[in-house]
Amino acid sequence: MGGSTGYEPLDTPKEIAPGLWIIDGPAISFYGLPFSTRATVARLSDGRLWVHSPTRLTPELQAEIAALGKVAFLVAPNWIHYAYVAEWQAAFHDAESWAAPGVVERAAKKGLALHFDRALEGAEMPCGDEIDGFVVEGSNLHREAVFFHKASRTLILTDLIENFEPAKLPWWMRPVVRLAGIAAPQGHMPPDMKATFDKAVLRPQLQRTLAWDPERVVLAHGAWIKTRGRAFLEGAFGAVLKHG
Repeated sequence: MGGSTGYEPLDTPKEIAPGLWIIDGPAISFYGLPFSTRATVARLSDGRLWVHSPTRLTPELQAEIAALGKVAFLVAPNWIHYAYVAEWQAAFHDAESWAAPGVVERAAKKGLALHFDRALEGAEMPCGDEIDGFVVEGSNLHREAVFFHKASRTLILTDLIENFEPAKLPWWMRPVVRLAGIAAPQGHMPPDMKATFDKAVLRPQLQRTLAWDPERVVLAHGAWIKTRGRAFLEGAFGAVLKHG
């Protein structure tokens, strides 16, 4: 993949709040479906950069990132979002790399010997004073670290919610995302993922994301939410919150 995604320009930081940027990357193929990709970059109070779910690193993007600050943290937030971490590690040697549970094992199965400095687990989160976070538990497959950028009130997710815009997809994928309930403007947790969770365990964790009262919600796939983030989450997680 790697063609048009509808989120151009690709491979360049776009500021969405003071000290917070998204980078829209090329589409990748996942189970034969084209998924747009998105990284998030936060500049900490000391000027260092925190990079979540790194996307493709081009020479031009590397220069733009270096102009924003020194990359100090690279975060692979779940077992799927690690594909470009090695490129960023090679470019930013001093960055500390953090991985969610399952990342190293899945990378090894793909023949990638990735090195990470720290694990995302328990209370261990990078930059917790400025970016709160925790690993969502309760699934027999999917463990994702979710984050809240306090200064901008932005919740940062990867796959817990997908919000595909049908107009930006191939015609044959549009009915798929509508049937799955992951079409904008009100995306949801993908049904196959939701089925892997113990809802009683999941429910209080989703409530924790609501308690942050986010204004924005950045998603890896599809349209991100620019305002009224809590209301969007209530719609996205409604079934679990009600019946969990």
